[in-house]
Amino acid sequence: MKVKGVTIVETFAEAFPMVGTRVIITAPTAEWAMISARTMTGFATSVIACGAEAGIERVVPRSETPDGRPGVAVLLFTMDVDKLQTQLRNRVGQCVLTSPGSACYAGLEGEKTLKLGASLRFFGDGWQMSKVIGGRRYWRIPVMGGEFVCEEKTGLTTKAVGGGNLLVIGKSHSAVLAACTRAVKAMAEVRDVITPFPGGIVRSGSKVASKYAGQIASTNHAYAPGLKWHADSELPPSAEAVLEIVIDGLTADAIHEAMHEGIHAIAKGGAREGVTHITAGNYGGNLGPHHFHLKEIVG
Repeated sequence: MKVKGVTIVETFAEAFPMVGTRVIITAPTAEWAMISARTMTGFATSVIACGAEAGIERVVPRSETPDGRPGVAVLLFTMDVDKLQTQLRNRVGQCVLTSPGSACYAGLEGEKTLKLGASLRFFGDGWQMSKVIGGRRYWRIPVMGGEFVCEEKTGLTTKAVGGGNLLVIGKSHSAVLAACTRAVKAMAEVRDVITPFPGGIVRSGSKVASKYAGQIASTNHAYAPGLKWHADSELPPSAEAVLEIVIDGLTADAIHEAMHEGIHAIAKGGAREGVTHITAGNYGGNLGPHHFHLKEIVG
């Protein structure tokens, strides 16, 4: 299958179950809401070494935030509920509570809940106060900059999916980077998903395991242009660059939609731009139960 001359490899992206949540961060200005959100989602590209995968889902207008201030929605994913609770507490406590003028609210009505202000309230050292509005409890924690308002809890979902991915192959780094940048921008318009790596793009895609003991992941040598001579290489002779986009979502349907938008954005420039193939990473179905077949997604 080809789209504007770009070959869509007949394969699938293999993804795995995760648990996830959303919080809404607000601040006096859009700039400070974004600063807080970016800080909270720092060092959260992969559960391999970061403890969580997180990213900014979207900017939330004043008309949609609980306090009528500028907001940003953040998604956070881990492999189990206990880790999600720990990461949420630590990241909100260190990055949102500390940010000037910030407040933090539930962003998801899930089948279960996580503590939000319920755990952070102890920072108030006994001076914290709570109030129930519309059946929802909020905590007011006195701080040097005034007070930090934080909703008591937020929802979580155990149906989240991590590791949706696209691999983009081309004749030059500039061509592949331009195509991936378009794709990330297109995916950003899809609700319930994030692309957690820097700028949404991964230059060091990995495979499970390594020749070295204790190393749980290593370079995906089959897609490294410098190793095209290797018998395991999956690259055509013309390949000079490969970049990956990883997608996490609150639902499998959201990842499917994001991949659809991403594929068409990548192929927008056509083969003339220098992108030759779009493929995906999988381990033969042994890594995770979610299989996103590119041929089905394109249509």
